[in-house]
Amino acid sequence: MTFDEDISAATDPTEAGLSAEGEEANPGWIGFTGRILGPTVFVAVLMFPAPEGLNPSAQRLLAVTLWMAVWWVTQAIPIAATSLLPLALFPLFGIQSAKTVSQSYLGDSSFLYLGGFIIALGIERWGLHRRLALLTVNATGTSPQRIVLGFMLATFSLSMWISNTATTLLMLPIAIALLTSLEQLPLSSQGESIKNTLSLDPHFAHLGTALTLGIAYAASIGGLATIVGTPTNLAFIDIWNRSFPDQPAVSAAQWMLTWTPFGLVFLICAWRILVWGLKTPAGFERFDRTYFLQRLRELGSMTYAERVMLVLFVVTALLWLLRTDFTFGDWVLVRGWGSLAAVWLAGLGIPPEKSGEFISDGTVAMTVSALMFVIPVHRTRHGQTKYLMDWETTSRIPWGILLLFGGGFAIAGAFESTRLSEWVGTLFKSFAQGQPTWVLVTSVCSLLTFLTEFTSNVATVNTILPIIAAASVALGIDPRLLMIPATISASCGFMLPIGTPPNAIAFGTGRIKVSQMAFYGIILDVLGVILAVAAVYGLMIPQLGIKIG
Repeated sequence: MTFDEDISAATDPTEAGLSAEGEEANPGWIGFTGRILGPTVFVAVLMFPAPEGLNPSAQRLLAVTLWMAVWWVTQAIPIAATSLLPLALFPLFGIQSAKTVSQSYLGDSSFLYLGGFIIALGIERWGLHRRLALLTVNATGTSPQRIVLGFMLATFSLSMWISNTATTLLMLPIAIALLTSLEQLPLSSQGESIKNTLSLDPHFAHLGTALTLGIAYAASIGGLATIVGTPTNLAFIDIWNRSFPDQPAVSAAQWMLTWTPFGLVFLICAWRILVWGLKTPAGFERFDRTYFLQRLRELGSMTYAERVMLVLFVVTALLWLLRTDFTFGDWVLVRGWGSLAAVWLAGLGIPPEKSGEFISDGTVAMTVSALMFVIPVHRTRHGQTKYLMDWETTSRIPWGILLLFGGGFAIAGAFESTRLSEWVGTLFKSFAQGQPTWVLVTSVCSLLTFLTEFTSNVATVNTILPIIAAASVALGIDPRLLMIPATISASCGFMLPIGTPPNAIAFGTGRIKVSQMAFYGIILDVLGVILAVAAVYGLMIPQLGIKIG
């Protein structure tokens, strides 16, 4: 089997028994217990006398939220199905009207994610991801350490713009195909196979572990660097906009000025930790840069579809980056094209201060996605025209994630309308009063990091962020100071296969053990908290102009 055949065989997640959703129901005793415990907790909260200051509708919302949290944690039913509960329970229990709660399920952030995933499918459909990965590895070098670095950089770069789950599903089969090919190629003219030496070499086993975990970890870290990189970031944006509509939105450019440098530093640290003690396996020196150049030659020259997809990918990234002004504190580094759009809208009668409500990062994502369906790139022998994207390919979009978004947004909106967030904020204030700000930031980062080792990070963010928002207001501090690092830390669960979908996919390859993931993961969990706090104080606070009392 050739390198490309290995890739093709491994690229389809269904062939490997993996779900593109990454979150299925738990069929074991935990799932069974959760099915019973969730409604039980719901009824118990309804029957319990309401605490002082908690109104009846807020108590009913708290009961529904705890029910959903139990089902999300135990995966008693598919997570997306749990996210549908507000559509049924909110109207039935007088929490929100059916019209109001249904509007929570298709916000601007949902379409930003949808557009990002369509672009990801376009990159995969025309094989651009393989070429980008091999080019990266060829550029970084071919020693074991540099191979790991090359794959991690390629994964990080892709995951900045597309789902970290999708990126892992794109990159990991390439790495596994590479390892398999290295094992099978002959070592000498006498027919001695590399498998006979490398399979017994502990350094080759170390390389396999570092490469597999490196891709999973780089996918999660890369997703932190941009707003569209992971659903948790988009969840924050929507919850922030709904909870504080009078405050300025956090743009893609503002996010990147803080979290892209954080991500790069985190990536290099993770790489050094994974390759610590890794030496060149016996016979590995045969696989120099020529080997990877040959793999690139096998791909042939870039097709017209690949070139068009690459151009659209770059254009999308630039439009996201340059939509708003690049600022650092009071300094404007680069003027964004959004100011030109405001002039255009002003000519149509839209006040400049309202222009931000008309054009967003989601507008960019959906515009590019729509273009992909009308750009012809190939004509078959039968004269049929193929376009950059077709609807059949979009059937692979994880629609369940959009429902998960909706459930979280519905909870966030109801927290505000029932004033449950205000009550929780007051409660939290009594515990946090008098604590230094850095202690609060560190505590929030630690809590979210280790909590999401056992729970869905998107579900956790959707449940916790409204509480943090209310607590921040009660404490008199800028909500972004706690909400943003909490969002970042929710994607930093590196210890267990259930921590993130990339972890689960990497574990599914059979090349790593839980003990290995736990060993490296605990180090990265602690390091992530330290780096996140440093990024908040060194970059985010001055960049966003946050005032600390």
